[in-house]
Amino acid sequence: MTETNPPSLQVEATKKMALEALDNLKAENVVLLDVRAQSSFTDYMIFASGSSRRHVSAIAESVVEAAKAADSPAIGVEGEDIGEWVLVDLGDVIIHIMLPDVRLYYDLEKLWGEELAVG
Repeated sequence: MTETNPPSLQVEATKKMALEALDNLKAENVVLLDVRAQSSFTDYMIFASGSSRRHVSAIAESVVEAAKAADSPAIGVEGEDIGEWVLVDLGDVIIHIMLPDVRLYYDLEKLWGEELAVG
């Protein structure tokens, strides 16, 4: 495994804000992956599940609002209209919020490497 530099304070603040926003709306099965050694476009990926399409969309909206309040607005949000899988791009942190069956089908944590899980 390749050595990586420690994340900046801004990246750590973004990661913490995203995790708190997920927790506030009761996101389920939250997994944080450190992908700094595998990716040039982001430092962390966070995966979470919602219990329904409405819940998935509400969780994503909570993350977007928290980012805006922290003066770090989302770069992009995809999938809000359907609510099965919403991707929130905060630059150094990318959040995937999915219905459990969609998450199981794509199994992105395994694709990126479950051994990258933090915590």
